[in-house]
Amino acid sequence: MEFDKTFDYVIVGGGSAGCVLASRLTENPDISVCLLEYGGDGKDLAVRVPAALILLVPGKPLKLNNWCFHTTPQIHLNNRRGFQPRGQCLGGSSAINAMIYTRGSKLDYERWVEQGCAGWGFDDVLPYFIKAENNIHGSDELHGDSGPLHVSDLLSPRDISKAFVEAAVLNGLDHNTDFNSEKQDGTGLYQVTHFHGEKQGQRCSAAAAYLHPVQSRPNLTVITHAQANRVIIEDKQATGVIYEKDGVEHTVMANHEVILSGGAFGSPKVLMLSGIGPAEHLQAHGIDVVVDAPDVGSNLQDHLDVVFDYEVNTTDVIGIGMASIATLTKSIRQWKKDGTGLLSSNYAEAGAFFSVGDAPKEWPNTQLHFVISRVIEHGRDLRRGFAVSCHSCYLRPESRGTVRLDSANPSDAVLIDPNYLSHPKDVEYMVAGAERTRAIMQESPIAEYITEDYPAPYIEKDGMLGYIRNKSDTIYHPVGTCRMGSDERSVVDLELKVRGVSGLRVIDASVMPTLISANTNAPTIMIAEKLADIIKATHNHVENTVT
Repeated sequence: MEFDKTFDYVIVGGGSAGCVLASRLTENPDISVCLLEYGGDGKDLAVRVPAALILLVPGKPLKLNNWCFHTTPQIHLNNRRGFQPRGQCLGGSSAINAMIYTRGSKLDYERWVEQGCAGWGFDDVLPYFIKAENNIHGSDELHGDSGPLHVSDLLSPRDISKAFVEAAVLNGLDHNTDFNSEKQDGTGLYQVTHFHGEKQGQRCSAAAAYLHPVQSRPNLTVITHAQANRVIIEDKQATGVIYEKDGVEHTVMANHEVILSGGAFGSPKVLMLSGIGPAEHLQAHGIDVVVDAPDVGSNLQDHLDVVFDYEVNTTDVIGIGMASIATLTKSIRQWKKDGTGLLSSNYAEAGAFFSVGDAPKEWPNTQLHFVISRVIEHGRDLRRGFAVSCHSCYLRPESRGTVRLDSANPSDAVLIDPNYLSHPKDVEYMVAGAERTRAIMQESPIAEYITEDYPAPYIEKDGMLGYIRNKSDTIYHPVGTCRMGSDERSVVDLELKVRGVSGLRVIDASVMPTLISANTNAPTIMIAEKLADIIKATHNHVENTVT
């Protein structure tokens, strides 16, 4: 084993949270940080061009910046194995996502407080959303304009996306120009994490926002293509990380803390490989138990998504056909000139939030993504023609799943079991949300574009629930596997310190006790911003005490 260096903090995972932490902690020149990332630098053209996500998410024909995980067979989805794309480069999933900037409802964070997470209510976290944000519309009591994360309006939204919004309004939804305002419910065009200014139209991943501009700092070391094998724990104290690069094991030590930011799949994996997890499960894989922590890898939650695709009578969308060749050529020139045009699209240009069942209107439990392309199997099944799709997901699922080791080999993928639709409430609300989605797509402003309703025969044959069981899959929001809380079974405490071990934290989406009612990237960045402040304050206090 080769010994490397010692730093104040070692961060495992260069995704959204890891990039924020590495940048914010090293703002103090007296703090040294080593960031370990399994993938590459996240600077590819495919990352920077928003519409190029079609090359990233499917994971084929090339596996580019993507882990391409799969679930175990899902009993309630007719034993299908789901596809779980996750970012594998600096920036993590913010480098391959649809760039939608949403925070969820105030009531999501009040629910965290009710679940024992004092200090995580909306008023507590709002300052960190604001601190992170650089919104093109400027600052107000809910938005920031000086943070690293650029938030923009769509530069060239398609007319068909605007028609979807009009259709949703006709169906009874309010027009909402800002889903992150006092009012979340309604329909409108999404704001996205695009750069504005000199890099207009380029994706603003967490790496592009936070990390790439500061990588030259002398107190920051970033090591890419590094696989974290386990945390070194001595006498219940985390002291470093063993990682592998180019087939050689290295050891990097931490004077203060090791921070896991590997996401809902990666962080519980490293904890379990390090001996922190359900004792019986670890012993079955020959791993010495350091801390018997039954909830590590449990409490997995994800937004299940069902997609309805429609052929349309316009070529002003992203499709496959002769007309797309000329469109693509024009779009490349336009994007290179000023960042606008079809290549600036995030695909999911428009959306909606509404409630079904007994949920209050002000706390929507269903979200729609209107996408200017056909989406079958996450874009893994490409077909000729020009089509759009509308995605419906239930936002507050009761189903709970697990992440477990398949072996003690760090190179092996974990077993991911979201246990979708295992709770009857999820079934009821998925069906209700899907039925309203179909009704919106039948309203005249959008219906005038539709020439073929592809799902109709399947729904007529199997019913809506049958269609959902046959076709639905993730919308990419796994959380909860290292749940924070004030109870002893929670994996981390309210400052995200791992229970039972000193000098070890988990900071990423895995600590969310319950899913928020929207996309999860902005809340993950918020969590890292909040913890960076806490860690810096603690570090300064310790250093001042020592001196």
